[in-house]
Amino acid sequence: MQILKSSADLIKTKNDSKQKLWDASSSVLITYPDVISRFGEPSLETLAELINDHIKNLATIVHVLPFLRSTSDGGFAVSSHDEISPDFGNWEHLQKIGKTRLLMADLILNHISASHPWVGQFRNAKKPGVNYILSPCLRENWSNVFRPRNSSLFTSLNTVNGPKKVWTTFSPDQIDLNWSEPLLLVEYFKIIVRYLRYGVRWIRLDAIGFIWKSPGTECVHLEEAHQIVKVLRHQIQKLIPEGVLVTETNVPEEENLSYLKTGDEANLAYNFPLPPLILESIISNNSDLLNKWLEHWPSLPEQSLLLNFTASHDGVGLMPLKGLISQDRLKNLLINCELRGGLISHRTMPSGEEEPYELNISWWSAMKDSGVNPSNFQLERFLLSQLFIMSLQGIPAFYVQALLASENNIESYRKTGQRRDLNRERFDANDLLVSLKDKSSSAFKNLKYLKSAMAIRSQLIAFHPESPMQCLSPHKKDLVILCRGKGKERIWALHNFTNTRIDFSLLNVLNKSEVSKSNQWVDCLNNCSISDTDIELKPYSVIWLKQSKNL
Repeated sequence: MQILKSSADLIKTKNDSKQKLWDASSSVLITYPDVISRFGEPSLETLAELINDHIKNLATIVHVLPFLRSTSDGGFAVSSHDEISPDFGNWEHLQKIGKTRLLMADLILNHISASHPWVGQFRNAKKPGVNYILSPCLRENWSNVFRPRNSSLFTSLNTVNGPKKVWTTFSPDQIDLNWSEPLLLVEYFKIIVRYLRYGVRWIRLDAIGFIWKSPGTECVHLEEAHQIVKVLRHQIQKLIPEGVLVTETNVPEEENLSYLKTGDEANLAYNFPLPPLILESIISNNSDLLNKWLEHWPSLPEQSLLLNFTASHDGVGLMPLKGLISQDRLKNLLINCELRGGLISHRTMPSGEEEPYELNISWWSAMKDSGVNPSNFQLERFLLSQLFIMSLQGIPAFYVQALLASENNIESYRKTGQRRDLNRERFDANDLLVSLKDKSSSAFKNLKYLKSAMAIRSQLIAFHPESPMQCLSPHKKDLVILCRGKGKERIWALHNFTNTRIDFSLLNVLNKSEVSKSNQWVDCLNNCSISDTDIELKPYSVIWLKQSKNL
């Protein structure tokens, strides 16, 4: 732990014993470091321009996806922990983004690139790499291992001592690390300290559930993995009390929540059931599954929350839907996404059978209509989906490609053969900035509306991330109604998940004293007064109701 003690004075921290980690204005932007580029300019510099001039208040926290040198998987096969990829810029370019916003970065604990120096040391039987690479005993029972990919679990590497099998959870270019080696934790502490020195305050633990392997088990979410998360949380908070640890575990809900429920592991966990449930509700014009799930929203310890998102750099995970959706509804969802140009990725189960693992589709394309006119209600569906995550308890996260109305990137997929590249479009700065000035473009409309909504949300105490939430529509199929906050500051968020107009009476969800004739209401989102208890909701519309006498 000496590396941490000697580095503490190099990192500026606040002295408050209880740190304010977030508020109603908090929102995460998920972006690749090279999502936008201009010839002759480091992409991190161009990204900063895009965020400061156009994304603005939708990015109080910026999650810059892997920026270190890498060889594959969109940066998730790190080949050097010391250097940022030259095309992106340098550590100072990254630090500059963190001057005005909170920075979030990935800590990829499970694996490294096959080109990483540690792998070279493993091949030559030299320390420390020879102890860092996971080369399991193949005589042990590994038949129950949970597989997120169809690639081989083991890959053969030539070494000075002959061929050796190494563990490769995700691909042959991503070699798993041996976390039973104590010095490996010290290596990652050094990486964390470097992150903190350059302004990173939120750390995302990528694929954290896979890091510990034990014979006879599924080798996912084992107790040792939880213990490592606890150690990381403890040490990060010693260095920066305002630090936030985020776990990424694309698995069924109970396993995902296990990193939050003890209160001493993650501060945030990705809310993985949310994207497929929102998508299914919008496509089917039926919010019954979403409402049923919301009725059982988890109660979590203080400063432990969910990160609510719709789109990300990965596909729409289907594993979190287990136990939440029937096979017929799931099949219909898959068919409809294929009709909108999406693809389906599968995983191999221990039985040898394959099952759908994720949907690969851009969120903007997923919002298309299945009728003659694909753009019919596309904007409305998209805005509904983003406003919905802004209404939930927790912190909203926006994927930059979705905000910019990126269609399925067929060209990129054809070049790489990687299905996830459908949703990873890169933009030329000159072309994109022209589009963002065009008031008729979908990107301009998305950003204008959502920035306005976030500005309103930021002023409403009820939308503080930890503010209470209750689902008032558990048995409805058309509306999702959420009550946020308490007392005089309460907000009722109403969401129409259908393509038809809905006439709705407040008497259906509120008591008589709250909807008495003397009470006036205001729709905070749309800036209009409501004097009647009967409300009309247009297709895919959202309103944020508050009693106006309390404004």
